[in-house]
Amino acid sequence: MRVLITGGGGFIGRKLTARLLADGEVGGRRIERIDVVDVVETTGAGKDARLHTGTLDITDAQAVDGLVSQGFDLVFHLAAIVSANAETDMDLGYRVNLDGTRHLLESLRSLGTCPKIVFASSVAVYGGDMPAVIEDDTHLTPQTSYGGQKAASELLVADYSRKGLVDGLSLRLPTIVVRPGKPNKAASTFASSILREPLAGEKAICPVTTDSEMYILSPRRVVSAFIHAAGLPKERLGMTRSLVLPGITVSIGAMIEALGEIAGPAAVDRIEHVPDAAIQHIVDGWAPRVNAVRARELGFEADGDIREIIEAHIADELGGRHAA
Repeated sequence: MRVLITGGGGFIGRKLTARLLADGEVGGRRIERIDVVDVVETTGAGKDARLHTGTLDITDAQAVDGLVSQGFDLVFHLAAIVSANAETDMDLGYRVNLDGTRHLLESLRSLGTCPKIVFASSVAVYGGDMPAVIEDDTHLTPQTSYGGQKAASELLVADYSRKGLVDGLSLRLPTIVVRPGKPNKAASTFASSILREPLAGEKAICPVTTDSEMYILSPRRVVSAFIHAAGLPKERLGMTRSLVLPGITVSIGAMIEALGEIAGPAAVDRIEHVPDAAIQHIVDGWAPRVNAVRARELGFEADGDIREIIEAHIADELGGRHAA
């Protein structure tokens, strides 16, 4: 099996690559080669004969064709402009998040082999006058350009799958916490920062109220979800090619409280509360509670609680130790 990961230089792509190399197979098929591409070349990938890295501008249709024409059995499509950036630069968001997806699907179509594609969508496809709990059949009413681009891309994946051109599945990701690395331009970046930075002995800014709630999933669980999705037979998916992943709903206050229980009051003291009306508005427009029945029936799993998520971050990113 040949695997392609677009946007593979991001933290999910890196963790997914490492897991695939460690497992050596997906859905019972042995992995022979993994191509990891991003707008800038991935570094620190390690030495593995199966792994090949490179650059790709997903907005360049000819470049996408040139890469995909090599032939792939499975594609994880992670490449995207994140939420706040897509909102402030609408043109860039549409070029990358929508046009890039169309370029990729067209290239996969030309292979004539109906390759599997797992697309990273988002719970940002919901918004507006939402019900108290998002259900599998809740209408998509995105209130950001990012959410609209993800929703439109889901429809493309579904239509290309309906025609038998690809075998696609779109996963609506909750906010991923705790993200390793540094803050990015995503509106949700603070949700990781208020845990990640204090655990590392650094200051963090919280721009929203402590009673704000978020629907979250850990890096461990999201990587497992991508791999599980890749192994699902199309017969189990039917015509519905999008689903929201199981996550947990937690308030910012509860996140901070759990941080204090695990790392002590000094960690909590490293958080400075600086309200940001723009970020608060975006967060208030997200779906805080989701009943992901179909995903659970298909075998996807959520984290147990916020403590589990924080402890996983300490184990995976901090060598099992945190700042005093």
